[in-house]
Amino acid sequence: MSKVYFSDFNAKFGDDILRKFERLIVAAGIDDIDFEDKFVAIKVHFGEWGNMAFLRQQYAKVLADHIKERGGKVFLTDASTLYAGFRGNAVDHLYDAAWNGYSQAIVGCPVIIADGLRGTDERIIDVEGAKYCKQAKIAAAVAEADVIISLTHCKGHENAGFGGTLKNLGMGCGSKHGKMAMHSASIPVVYKKACIGCGNCVKACANDGIHIIDHKAVIDEEHCLGCANCFAYCTKGALSCKWDEAPSVLSEKIAEYTKAALNGKPQFHISIASDIQPNCDCNGGRKTQLVPDVGMFASFDPISIDQAAADAINRQPIMPGNPIAEKVHDHDHKDVFHIAHPDTSWESGIIHGENLGLGERKYEIITVK
Repeated sequence: MSKVYFSDFNAKFGDDILRKFERLIVAAGIDDIDFEDKFVAIKVHFGEWGNMAFLRQQYAKVLADHIKERGGKVFLTDASTLYAGFRGNAVDHLYDAAWNGYSQAIVGCPVIIADGLRGTDERIIDVEGAKYCKQAKIAAAVAEADVIISLTHCKGHENAGFGGTLKNLGMGCGSKHGKMAMHSASIPVVYKKACIGCGNCVKACANDGIHIIDHKAVIDEEHCLGCANCFAYCTKGALSCKWDEAPSVLSEKIAEYTKAALNGKPQFHISIASDIQPNCDCNGGRKTQLVPDVGMFASFDPISIDQAAADAINRQPIMPGNPIAEKVHDHDHKDVFHIAHPDTSWESGIIHGENLGLGERKYEIITVK
């Protein structure tokens, strides 16, 4: 069984959570990785503008400082979003990250948007054993890093059910093209009210798959490749995917993209189970958290750490005031992520990830004081 190390959030007088965090990652074996002169990508979600549940930047600073002390060329990173928001391009994304405390001045290392200015800087990586994504489109800075560290905020997710390590790495490291391939089984759609007919999408299209007709963009279904270049060059948020992939397939695609993002490199995974919201940190809103704070997890195994974190969260009582409390009695077993988002299928991703050789679902918990 894989080892998953755990610390709770209780700190004695004279101690603190960040010291416990560093003890946790050391006990879990992070120093077994050779960081000397290596490009080390710390994949983290910077939080959408207005979201107040994202992971606090102090964890990233302690982690980055630890790696720098061991000679690593460390940087924090995330890739652009597929939807129009505050993180749809590198400029807006960096402003958003800095607003949420993720700037070089605060975390002590560079912050790099992994898929470039418009979200199109990608590398194609073959995925051995994949059912759906034989070739994944991974954000360039992640693909070219020597070491991958995931720093994940555990939470629910509207599409994936559970936002854990696989979601952070798989969906989070895909370029716009990659996110399109995971989220949708069809061509994009155009929001006519938002479209101004500027033609930027036409110029960017890889295969003559979009045209301007009567001053509005129109998708040519016969020629559209689903490359998402139009998303990258639309300044008005007039293009979107249909978000129509089957939930189990989406989760399995995320596992396949996780394998591509890691690509056999030295890796280490950390999950923080606090402020466990029903929705992703991409969501600018905030709701009553699903369950009380649980603690911090660390492991070399991305499958075990997701399984362990999800199991620990599901053992907790439902927080008073959360809408899912009324629905718990209707289910045979308590899976807060499935109850919050009944149409999702997060476990299928973990099962598929295990079949892909990413890790194993069986784990041993080792508590670090």
